[in-house]
Amino acid sequence: MSDALVFVLFGATGDLAKRMVIPAFHELHTRGLMPDRWRLVGNGRGDVSHEDFHQHVKEVLTEFGGGDPSGPEWDDFTTHLRFAGGGFEKSDPGSLLDVLHEAEADLGEARYVHYLAIPPSAFRKVTEGLAEHDLVEGSRVVYEKPFGTSPESFHELDELVHSTMDEEQVYRIDHFLGKEATQNLHVLRFGNQLVGRSWCADAVEQVQIDVPEKLDVADRAEFYDATGAFKDMIVTHLFQVAAEVAMEPPASMRAEDLQDARESVLAAFRPLDPEELVLGQYEGYRDLDDVPDDSRTDTFAAVRLWVDTDRWRGVPFVLRSGKMLGTDAQVVSLVMRKPEGPLTHIPGQGVLQFSLKGSGAIEARFVVKEPGPDLSLTRTRTVLDLGQVAEGAALPPYVALLHDVVEGDRSLFTSSAGLDAAWGAVARVLEQMPDPTPYAPGSTGPAAARALTGDVGWLADEG
Repeated sequence: MSDALVFVLFGATGDLAKRMVIPAFHELHTRGLMPDRWRLVGNGRGDVSHEDFHQHVKEVLTEFGGGDPSGPEWDDFTTHLRFAGGGFEKSDPGSLLDVLHEAEADLGEARYVHYLAIPPSAFRKVTEGLAEHDLVEGSRVVYEKPFGTSPESFHELDELVHSTMDEEQVYRIDHFLGKEATQNLHVLRFGNQLVGRSWCADAVEQVQIDVPEKLDVADRAEFYDATGAFKDMIVTHLFQVAAEVAMEPPASMRAEDLQDARESVLAAFRPLDPEELVLGQYEGYRDLDDVPDDSRTDTFAAVRLWVDTDRWRGVPFVLRSGKMLGTDAQVVSLVMRKPEGPLTHIPGQGVLQFSLKGSGAIEARFVVKEPGPDLSLTRTRTVLDLGQVAEGAALPPYVALLHDVVEGDRSLFTSSAGLDAAWGAVARVLEQMPDPTPYAPGSTGPAAARALTGDVGWLADEG
């Protein structure tokens, strides 16, 4: 297979492509991380000229890519851009096949990478079209989340995908796995005995995976009301982060071994108990355009999850995410057990906390002696800003994941078996979802959610 790549970006003029995907392509290009020979072919329903697409990309990068691109670098970037209009489906490929033939005439034999930055409702149509028009063999196919919105829809899509391509060709995006700090969860653990020996039920009392947001649903109200916080965040992103925390050491750091390790621990998730799920809806949500007056959609979800492995049996994993809360955070916290021994009245507990925002940070909270003549105890914290690590150059999640697609590395992408296990763990609660409890904007969410943490409370709310 040639080292030339032709990327087909379905939904090239959509919101996701504008905010995330096109800026990621541009950053890879400017960092010199694209192959020598490549082409990006945008696809959409409109009849847009190549030059008009160049202008669209320029406007996108001005708004979302950090400034107005110009000069020789921009001129070089545009030589890789083409547009194929008329949509794409099984019965009508639009102009895509013609544009791809032109690309191969310029580049020679090339591998296709199909990026589906489109609503999940269109996945089937495009997947069937790729098979019908012989665009699958040897290609890589990137699916945005959510890959299914229920166990039934997941299995239907999964069966279709596997009827047209091999699992090794499929790259299911989960941008939380692409975060630098998420990857540091296993690097810190496996690279440092001090941490690795404490990464178990003997030392850890509770694991918190907490993503509160101050933002509302903004212009995503129509999509959000059909999904909700539980499906949008808990079942997808936070389950995958929990699997990163709870997995056994893989045989190696190769993609297949990392995926096997995550799949094994996802299969060990105990089915969620409806009594350990709290849903909420912020006051005023139903007043938004595109939201029904009687909407029961959750804008807040918190669960207590149990991982039935020898390493983690008996340790609660508490997961929370919600909109319009009083705190913005993306943190994983390992709450350590209080030690047995001669010290009494220990003030709180030790915590090892990972911030997943930006380049990430690692914070350790210790119990220490308070300076002075008496043996008084206090808590202190120290923070390692991973963005300050010498010679580091962090890649944003979408840039990192797109680079892995270029390299053919699936280690940070979700697998069919892992998603099947995740949906299996929530099948029971999906059949009897409780009504969401109203909560005030700017609060910590429904009061019942705090009880899921026992006496610990949500550490992100402490600042």
